[in-house]
Amino acid sequence: MDWLTVTFFAILAAGFFVGTIVGLTGMGGGALMTPALIFLGVGETATVVTADLTAAAVYKTGGAIVHKREGSPNLELAKWLVLGSVPMALLGPYLVKWATDSPEDLDHTLKMCIGFALLFAAATYALRLYINLRRVRSGTHVQDDNPRIRPLPTLVVGMLGGLLVGITSVGSGSVIMIALLMLYPGLSAVKLVGTDLVQAVPLVLAAAISNIAIHGLDWGVTIPLIIGSVPGTLLGSKIAPRVPQSFIRRGIVVVLTMSGVALLDKAGWAPLGAGEDETSPMLVAAVGIATLVLVPLVWGVIRRTTGLPMFGSPTVAELEDPAYRPGLVGMKKDRR
Repeated sequence: MDWLTVTFFAILAAGFFVGTIVGLTGMGGGALMTPALIFLGVGETATVVTADLTAAAVYKTGGAIVHKREGSPNLELAKWLVLGSVPMALLGPYLVKWATDSPEDLDHTLKMCIGFALLFAAATYALRLYINLRRVRSGTHVQDDNPRIRPLPTLVVGMLGGLLVGITSVGSGSVIMIALLMLYPGLSAVKLVGTDLVQAVPLVLAAAISNIAIHGLDWGVTIPLIIGSVPGTLLGSKIAPRVPQSFIRRGIVVVLTMSGVALLDKAGWAPLGAGEDETSPMLVAAVGIATLVLVPLVWGVIRRTTGLPMFGSPTVAELEDPAYRPGLVGMKKDRR
């Protein structure tokens, strides 16, 4: 009963919200949950990372089971990702431990790593949109949900993703997904999400085991996370085929960018701030506003370079639909 506090319900609500996003899109678990818990002030950064990974191992299992029943994962592809990611996820936390010599140094290092990982995750989503734009303009996209597996590059993607997740808990549903899109452009959105969730289960489990061995596990954070996130992920996975995801993902990019800058500021990264005692909330707010205003303008300029109007069709939602084909009238106009 001592656990039933305002903090308990705040963590539970955060878990449900992020779990739903994970089920809907396959991305945003660690990238949203970890900074949210850090800003809630529920514990040291290492405690938050460990609790988040442990909860993710549970709620992503639920999401993976739902997608498996729907027949969406490519299990052969997931196998090669797991072979690369699990050993590196086990190794990652020990690398951080060896590189730090005090709890304060560890907390600072983790905040820095997570901050840069969040910005990297936001950048990979922008890259994903650009790849989709080029695909639509080329008119050469062919959907292939059972592509010929490329073992070596897939293994390398798993290794790099496993290292990132083991250290920061960020990347299993964002960075790895964009790598899959680049390696296997024919995969449908549902296949991408299903495959990513299946490979993420052993990945985050390995990362959780390694972090627990080093830092222990705070059940006061982990239990409400699991209670909130499991039903959220199941709900998101069930309604994923019927929900347009483009607006959700664009919102995630803004949140990732703001969270990354806020953590780097909080860690005292020289270009941004001086540490926890002198954070810059106005800077973080300015970054959020700039992201909302400038990103659409930059995206419009990129569209112009491909012969499209700055705004209009194809929309972001259409670009994220592998079955989308531009109309013949529009194509004729573009060739003039």
